[in-house]
Amino acid sequence: MVPWGGISCCLSGAALFLLGRSRGSDAEVLKSVARVHQLDDLAQLLDAACKVLPLVVTVTGRVGSDTPISCEYSGLRGVIVEETAEQHLLKHNDAGSWKQDSALLLSTCKEVPWYLDDGTGRVYVIGARGATGLVLTVGSEVFEEAGRSIVRRTLDYLPGLKMLVVKRTERVLPTGTPLTVVGEAVRDDVGTIQIQRPHKGPFYVSHKTIDQLIAYLGKWARWYKYASMGFSVVGVCLLAKHAFHHIMGRRRRWKLRKRVLAAAAKRPGQDNEGSDGKAENESDGTKKHRLMQDLCVICLEQDYNSVFVPCGHMCCCTVCSSHLTNCPLCRRRIELVVRTFRH
Repeated sequence: MVPWGGISCCLSGAALFLLGRSRGSDAEVLKSVARVHQLDDLAQLLDAACKVLPLVVTVTGRVGSDTPISCEYSGLRGVIVEETAEQHLLKHNDAGSWKQDSALLLSTCKEVPWYLDDGTGRVYVIGARGATGLVLTVGSEVFEEAGRSIVRRTLDYLPGLKMLVVKRTERVLPTGTPLTVVGEAVRDDVGTIQIQRPHKGPFYVSHKTIDQLIAYLGKWARWYKYASMGFSVVGVCLLAKHAFHHIMGRRRRWKLRKRVLAAAAKRPGQDNEGSDGKAENESDGTKKHRLMQDLCVICLEQDYNSVFVPCGHMCCCTVCSSHLTNCPLCRRRIELVVRTFRH
């Protein structure tokens, strides 16, 4: 039997270790990136570092856009707006009760060109939706009636569905939000400075400052490390326990096999000894031989009274049969032990 519990714990520990190492390496990289305190200094930094591209920097500013998006329900103005429509319903289960469930009807996302502004300059951010750490603010949650006709409601009710309401949620990145962006600084064809995802390295868009982000990543790296050690220890213990039981089982089967072979080797000597005696002793030997034929081949003390399924052999008592997994005669696996009775 494969010890899936121990294997899964070891694999989980390895995955957590890799995740913690990734977070720790990101924290170390963030410590070494160039910090731009004023955005107007970024142009000079790009000119000075043109020979060591790509240049990964961290900048801070407030979100702004020339064409912001106006939210339909909340009225907020943002640069990234996600809208979802979720249908809430009741399902009739096999137990005869109703269970609440939901289904996603619509999911859209809108984004306009936006930048960070700290009062000294602007830096456009490209591909922020794929960055790590971006959290959109919930602008509004509106519940609307399903808006279905009576016929449609009846048809939905017949297969065990009952529509409730439609939940519409708006998530937005509002203008004026302070953000910290870590990415590669580049200049496009018209000279506009942009921050984008680097080919190799971290890309973060977060509400935290760079120092808070480093501390956050370091904390999670330590937690992942401790969790990895815990899962690894548990997995090793489970594997060691399985190996111990496997070794003990093989040892027990080896001892039982040795006892069976010793008992089988002992019988011919007893038969020859009984045949060389006198007539009265011969009858006693025949009786003893007949009694030996009815003894359990394992303990040689109790009469055999158990039949092994599916091989059909009957050579052990019920006590010894409870410790066996394979038949001692044909070595087939025992699926069932049936106790027999004699008149």
